[in-house]
Amino acid sequence: MFLACAAALPLFAQPGQFDLTADKMDANDITSRAIGHARMSDGRVVVTADEILLDNQSRNVITAHGHVVVTRGAIRLLADQLVYRRNDGSFNAEHVRLGVFPYYVAGESAAGTAAEITVNHATVSYGEPGPWQPAITAEKIVYSPGQRLRTEKSTLGIGESRFLPLPKLTQELHDPLVTDVAVSGGFTSALGAYVEAGLHLQAAPGMQLGADVGLYTKRGLMFGPAGTYTRGPEDSDMSGYFRTGFINDHGNKLTDVLGRPVSANRGFVEGQHAQRLTDNLSLSAQVNWWKDSEILRDFRPRDFFRVQEPDTFVETTYTGQNYFLSAFARFRPNTFESVQERLPELRFDLLPTTIGAGFLERFNASAAVLREIPPLGGPRLQSDRFDAYYALSRPIAPTDWFAFAPVAGARITHYADTTGAAIAGGYTRTLGELGFDAALHTSGTFDYKNALWDINGLRHLFTPRLSYRYIPEAAKGRNQIPQIDRQVQINGTTDLPYLQPLGLGEPRNLDDLHATNTLRLSLDNTLQTRDATYGSRDLLTLNVAADFHFTRGPGERDVSEVHTEAAFAPARWLQVDSYSRLTPQTATMQEFNSGLTLHDGTAWSLRFSNNFLRTQIQDYHIEGRARINERYTALARLSYDARAHRFNQQTYGLVQNLGDTWRVSYDVNFSSGPSREGHFGLNVQIETIGF
Repeated sequence: MFLACAAALPLFAQPGQFDLTADKMDANDITSRAIGHARMSDGRVVVTADEILLDNQSRNVITAHGHVVVTRGAIRLLADQLVYRRNDGSFNAEHVRLGVFPYYVAGESAAGTAAEITVNHATVSYGEPGPWQPAITAEKIVYSPGQRLRTEKSTLGIGESRFLPLPKLTQELHDPLVTDVAVSGGFTSALGAYVEAGLHLQAAPGMQLGADVGLYTKRGLMFGPAGTYTRGPEDSDMSGYFRTGFINDHGNKLTDVLGRPVSANRGFVEGQHAQRLTDNLSLSAQVNWWKDSEILRDFRPRDFFRVQEPDTFVETTYTGQNYFLSAFARFRPNTFESVQERLPELRFDLLPTTIGAGFLERFNASAAVLREIPPLGGPRLQSDRFDAYYALSRPIAPTDWFAFAPVAGARITHYADTTGAAIAGGYTRTLGELGFDAALHTSGTFDYKNALWDINGLRHLFTPRLSYRYIPEAAKGRNQIPQIDRQVQINGTTDLPYLQPLGLGEPRNLDDLHATNTLRLSLDNTLQTRDATYGSRDLLTLNVAADFHFTRGPGERDVSEVHTEAAFAPARWLQVDSYSRLTPQTATMQEFNSGLTLHDGTAWSLRFSNNFLRTQIQDYHIEGRARINERYTALARLSYDARAHRFNQQTYGLVQNLGDTWRVSYDVNFSSGPSREGHFGLNVQIETIGF
């Protein structure tokens, strides 16, 4: 077996205090011979063996035979035979084993010094050698303790199997041997029998490169380069990834989101980048190029349901003492979607700042080049826009339980491009707002205890909030403004999930404003108990909010829908959450989403949930997971459509842990109703968890 090393210290030291002991000593003018439990120490290096020979003339060369163990601090080297030269720390050894966790090296022979060891006909493994550990066999491995290893004429594999030739490999010891390995296979009625594989290998310090490959009997071969990269302590300076896939699809491709036939040549490119350029300057970017709208849904469904509307942008932000300066650009690389492009938008944001006499000021300004191209043709929109907003507020807190802040603001927006009849010099819109924000903080405590629910006293926090904004002329100039940043609508109504930002400085629909005379009332409730670890624990939160429109915009009622959020966690093993939208005029529930979760640590969990959206969705879901033993976990997911009276999705699976190195998932999927993914799927997926 291998002996782990906990620190990267020099293996052989300069000579110091010398000591040689054994069960039996035999010496002459030429050599000293220690036999049986022989031990040599010079104050830093300890060598034990069945037999040790010392050159008495130079007292420099030590030869050890049988069960040789060399120890320097926490580091050990095992060998059958060793020749060690104390003056320069060099050595030669036969049949060696050495390493620094989690890398272990074994070979027929080795030679070197404390700084660099060359092992011939060697094997290096990541983790304790076993049937599921990644390993490399090489003609030669050059090993620098605590730094890196280099291989020549090597082959990578798992356990005793070697299948991937690597002529040369340089591996930093603080980096994993393989950063990402995923293999899956199975059958779906849409793709046929398939095999997918992804592999990333260390290409340079902090950079891992590889490829994703998929073979589908009904579709063809998909291939694309992929990689990840990081830099800095704990990846704080830079990190990112990219993935690609290209295929000539000879299967049933159906139509895209616009009803157009999907072409045979398909592909995608996706990536993310985050970088800290200086302490105050950061850069982030995201790329999502899809040849057609269904490429990820057909071949990468898990990724598709996470990001169904691809976004491509780049942004850099400078953080000042109390302000932000940013440049943001959004692009439209995909022809099937409508994107409000920013080419670019430069923005300055001043955080709320005290200017004296208790007043706070807030300011932001932006200059943007906006473009929008409809995917199915039609008029293109363009707008070169300059915008600035300034507001003053004067918070008043006469007591610790009441706060009131009047607000006054103005916004000036200039449009160089106009719609309808052209206006020389463009169009400038000036708007003003008045309003206030108020909050009442109340609390009550109750000496209630319940050992079953782990309740040690109760505290109720109740905070009514009122916000009012009056913007009487927000709709002026609408016939002259290219409406690119416009109000989002769902099914022709502006009754959107969650209340939209209130105030002239908040909306993103800057080109599609309406007169506002609105009072917002919200009631926030929190019920807490004492907690030995965190001080307090929330048992119940209940927040209710609604808007009262004294001036109604298109599709608005006098009283908006009532939005309610609730979370109930009376015990650590039980959580209940819900969100609802109710039309108070008719007491009609427009939307209701809820969930109930039961769990026992990592042993098992069970969640019941629902999604209800009037006239559109009425689904119920069950998701369960149970750990059978240390190696196997069972899972099940069911989704029932009450409107169509069918199970839209059924998944039954088993997850296997192989040596704490690989996670193997076995899934069987059944689906009903219209589905691009097919009605049956069988999948086996292998992922890395230990390296």
